[in-house]
Amino acid sequence: MKIGAPTETAEGEARVALTPESAERLQKLGYECLVESGAGAAASITDAAYEAAGVKVLGSASELWSEADVIVKVREPSLAEVDAAPEGKTLISFIWPAANEDLLAKLQAKQMSVLAMDMVPRISRAQKMDALSSMANIAGYRAVVEAGNNFGRFFMGQMTAAGKVPPAKVLVVGAGVAGLAAIGTSV
Repeated sequence: MKIGAPTETAEGEARVALTPESAERLQKLGYECLVESGAGAAASITDAAYEAAGVKVLGSASELWSEADVIVKVREPSLAEVDAAPEGKTLISFIWPAANEDLLAKLQAKQMSVLAMDMVPRISRAQKMDALSSMANIAGYRAVVEAGNNFGRFFMGQMTAAGKVPPAKVLVVGAGVAGLAAIGTSV
């Protein structure tokens, strides 16, 4: 079975669904891994790094969608990607089905099997597949880092010979995965 990762088409998306490390683990389980040339560029992963890991680098998205049995993506595919995709593929990606009825209809028309990673329940048995919580954890951490960058003075309190700088006061709204990560980072 061939697993392929195309270049993400969403604007500003720097993540990639398949890294050389994850590809090596999949290959040990007997899968063949494919990536579109440049798929990892925004994440600072070169085609050479994929090739060194035994991943086949393909020249175009259409070539990848044709050759792979399973397509892995971070963000949901665009309607244009689905239109260009061959029928009967398996797609593993964030899909947001409640907000993407048109996308679901196109995927169904193309007879695609879809695993919506955003719909994996947050239970112990599914914890290894809970990509949504992992991304929320990173978002909470990054929110505090970005806020600290824009704050304009020391985030942590400072005591110097010239005086005392009080620490920043941080308000985190929400106590979900992202909120708890933000609280932990800001303390």
